Amino acid sequence: MKRFLEIAGFLLTVLGVCGVIRELTDGWFRLMGLTRFLTENVALLEGREVFANIVIAVVGLVLMIVSDRVSKS
Repeated sequence: MKRFLEIAGFLLTVLGVCGVIRELTDGWFRLMGLTRFLTENVALLEGREVFANIVIAVVGLVLMIVSDRVSKS
């Protein structure tokens, strides 16, 4: 479980940071196009893509912190 949380947290953090960079560079940074599908296909997040990507990155960091507190199993 600990390893899964570490990997999921790392991936969410990378996706969130890449999404913020992509939004701030106006789509020029296309390395992680997956973030576009996470934020643009949800009507509630329209116009709030930077905020959504920041939240994704923070959730990833929280998962990595929680993984340190979970016992290895």
